[in-house]
Amino acid sequence: MTVDVLAIGAHPDDAELGIGGLLCKLSRFGCTVGLLDLTRGEMSTRGTVDERAGEAREAARILGVARRECADLPDGAVLNTDEQRRKVIPFIRDFRPKVIIIPGEADRHPDHRMAHNLSRDANYLAGLRQLDTGQEPYRATFLYHYHPYFEDSVAPDFIIDISEDLEAKIEALKAHRSQFYNPEYDGEETFISSQGFWDSIHTRAAYWGNRVHVAYGEPLSAEGPLSLVLPPGLGVTR
Repeated sequence: MTVDVLAIGAHPDDAELGIGGLLCKLSRFGCTVGLLDLTRGEMSTRGTVDERAGEAREAARILGVARRECADLPDGAVLNTDEQRRKVIPFIRDFRPKVIIIPGEADRHPDHRMAHNLSRDANYLAGLRQLDTGQEPYRATFLYHYHPYFEDSVAPDFIIDISEDLEAKIEALKAHRSQFYNPEYDGEETFISSQGFWDSIHTRAAYWGNRVHVAYGEPLSAEGPLSLVLPPGLGVTR
C-alpha cells in the first residue's frame, strides 16, 4: 500500500507525541497515512517489545493510520550510516509518499537527532536509480520536521490547527499504556511516564495553538521555503 504522507519516528510513540493530531487530521481529510518506526523501542525502561508493538498498532488504529511498519534498527544506536540507510530506503520506495515528516534535528535524544539525518539522507538516496534494492527509485518531494519534545527555543515554520483532533491524539498516546502516565501500569516511573509530562502535552498543544489563535496546535519546520495559497477576498493585488 502506497501512502500520501509518511511519518517517521525513532521509537514507536514519537510520531504520536509530535504530530498525532496532524496524522489524525490528514486521515480525517481523506489522506492515506503511513508510519515507519525505525526501532522497536527495546531499550525503554518500561514495556516489552511485544507490549510496545501491540500499543503501536492500537495507536495507529485510533489515528486512522493505514499502514505501520518497523525498520528494526537498534534502539539507542540509530546512526546515519550506509548500512542503516539501506534498511530505510526500501520502505520509502515501498510507501512512495508525497510527503515525509521526520524528527527534527535539534533534540536532546540522540536517536531523534540521528533519525533526522538518517531519514533525510535515505529519502534523497532512494531517488537514485543506481542504488539497487530491486525496486523503482522514488524520492518524496516534500519533507517536514516535527519534534516530540518541541521547546519554544526552536522556532517552528508553521503550526497546524489540531483543535478537532487533540482528543484522538490523547487517546493514541493512552494506547501506549506502558510509556506514558498510567497509575495502573506496574513499572518504574520515567520522565515521560510522570503525571507532569502527561499534563504538559495538553499545555504545549494549547500554547502552540494560542500562537496562531486556535485552541490547540502542533508546530513543524519545513525543508526549504513554503508555498502559501491565499484565499480570495484578502485584497491582494498583482
